[in-house]
Amino acid sequence: MPSRLNLLGASRSLTIRVRPSIASHHARTLPVVSRRGFAEEKEQNAPTGPNQGGGLGHVSEEAADMSEITGETGPDLSQGTPVQDILQRDEEGRDKAPEIIKQEIDGKKANAAESTTFANLLSLGQLESIAAGGHGTDPVTVDTVGHKYGLPDLPLPKNANFKYRYDPVVAQVTNLLMKDGKLSVAQRNMSFILNHLRTAPPPVPNPARPLLPGAPPPNHLPLNPIGYLTVAIDSVAPLLRIRSQRGAAGGGAALQIPVPLGLRQRRRQAVQWILDAANKKKSRGSGKNQFALRVADEIINVVEGKSSVWEKRQLVHKTGTSARANLNYRPGGFRR
Repeated sequence: MPSRLNLLGASRSLTIRVRPSIASHHARTLPVVSRRGFAEEKEQNAPTGPNQGGGLGHVSEEAADMSEITGETGPDLSQGTPVQDILQRDEEGRDKAPEIIKQEIDGKKANAAESTTFANLLSLGQLESIAAGGHGTDPVTVDTVGHKYGLPDLPLPKNANFKYRYDPVVAQVTNLLMKDGKLSVAQRNMSFILNHLRTAPPPVPNPARPLLPGAPPPNHLPLNPIGYLTVAIDSVAPLLRIRSQRGAAGGGAALQIPVPLGLRQRRRQAVQWILDAANKKKSRGSGKNQFALRVADEIINVVEGKSSVWEKRQLVHKTGTSARANLNYRPGGFRR
């Protein structure tokens, strides 16, 4: 007979362990706890000084209040007051100030005292005169103090014009060089002409065609290119022009009447002759400065007496000399 299983005893011999369940791990949010720092606690517990908490005002405010009471000029509260200005009013504080601030305050006083002396103004005027190209021995008077350039002589001449910035000869020649209103090109050509006259060798004049009386020696002309240009133009400038009066000679024939010219008219005619002679020449090379080079060479030829402009001037003067008897002519006939 089979034995019976004792389930109760078997169950006692087995140990039943409970298996832990797998719990879902979720992110846990920790509550934020506000903590007070050491600096905040120190500020809260810091003692209040005499100038804190609305006790006393700033030093500048106190000085402004005192100035209102005494009626003096106080510091400007809109801007910070320098320490040097405060120490100039406070003698006790000035004695206790550092040496650097004392030296700065004394230096400001010395500079203010020296800058207002008349001798310093004269010295500054003398230095400006030297810087402008003058000599240190030039007289510095009360009228010249404070002016960069000398004052003009009064009364002013009638031909004075504030628009004449350059030399009148240079300005007139530049305007005659200009084509199609291109003033910058004319100025560039004028600069090239003056530079060529300055660097060219000294001219050798022709005794048969003397230059203008009072002209500097030929070897001095390259030192002053503007004077070089002026001497060349004034030497060949005609004194007159020939005006043809139609029908004045009778039978429909024209009568030649000499008419005197002014200074600008004479120079204009001479420059036009020089430009015409330069246009007939051939260029020696290529480039934008060939026209200016031909004009400069023609000016040198005028000074040396090799230009054809001398022949034109001689012809005009010869015709005017032969026609000087016609000076008495008026539109209604000859004057008796």
